[in-house]
Amino acid sequence: MKTIARIACVPGMTVAEDIVDKNGKMIVSSGSQLTEAHLAKMARHDIMAVTVHEKIDYATTHYEKIRFSESFEAFEKIYQKNLAIYKTLLLDFVNYHATFNIDHLMDVFDDIYKAAETPELLLDYLYNMIPSEDDLTHSHCLNSALIAGVFGEWLGLSNSDRINYIQTGFVYDIGKLRIPDSILWKPGKLDDSEMALLRRHTTMGYDLVKNLALNVHIPLATLQHHERNDGSGYPDGLMADRIDPYAKLIAIVDTYEAMTSARIYRQSLHPFQVIAHYEETNGFVRYDRDALTTVLSHIAHTQIGRNVRLSDGRNAEVLSINENALSHPNVRLTDNGAEMDLSKFGLSIAAIF
Repeated sequence: MKTIARIACVPGMTVAEDIVDKNGKMIVSSGSQLTEAHLAKMARHDIMAVTVHEKIDYATTHYEKIRFSESFEAFEKIYQKNLAIYKTLLLDFVNYHATFNIDHLMDVFDDIYKAAETPELLLDYLYNMIPSEDDLTHSHCLNSALIAGVFGEWLGLSNSDRINYIQTGFVYDIGKLRIPDSILWKPGKLDDSEMALLRRHTTMGYDLVKNLALNVHIPLATLQHHERNDGSGYPDGLMADRIDPYAKLIAIVDTYEAMTSARIYRQSLHPFQVIAHYEETNGFVRYDRDALTTVLSHIAHTQIGRNVRLSDGRNAEVLSINENALSHPNVRLTDNGAEMDLSKFGLSIAAIF
């Protein structure tokens, strides 16, 4: 809640504290929604200031609290400004063969990245971004570059390697700009012909960037970011040591971004659900084990101290992380203080507060 001048009040605001006159007589009770009649009455009694509720006062989950914060509002403005710049740069390059300047993209990265106080908070901000249908592909790529910046820090990459990782994030999915949105963002299952066209985005992207003045790993990562260590990927079914190392790293960013971004047909997954997805889909075999373990462990540890709702409806606090079962931490139950290792009880985390 916040205290504002009476003249700044407008109908619809919710009063957070009783408004009384100089004699202590009630004018408007706490919890009331202000009306024009209330405003006139307050003016007659020379009320100078009023305490009202803010959106954040009604937030129940951790991510709602982030979304309703003033800092997120400021971040969102910077993000949207730079998303428009990024979108124009890419479309001009892809559609009109404009000169591709990677330094301009790094300016976009720097402007957004410094708008968040910490890398962890940046991920929380991105989790709350809701792209328009027209911006889904561009926001996916922009977010991937930002996430690569975060993961690059966690992985302890050198400054030059981290920059290459970020630049990979900006362009690795550029081939999707050649694929119709009706296929890219189709809610249901793609048929065989649609899937074949979608998979061509890797080779289309490679053709777009292979002759640019980029680090040699970046075009290869663009081509290979859907290859998997076990040979189950595409376009060539490559196995572990034949896949470019940046392709392996950006594959983690790609799947993480997809799971944590809202889509028309599903909600974003929260951190423990993301971790569980990798655990349950053989992720530590399909992706680079060391890099994935480092990233997921870091994500899990950022949740320590958070209040959560368990799959059986009970509330708890995350106490510590099980390194061998990252999605199932040790928690303390809110109702009785009992401590539980979720990995031993078949329970999962349904929501984070």
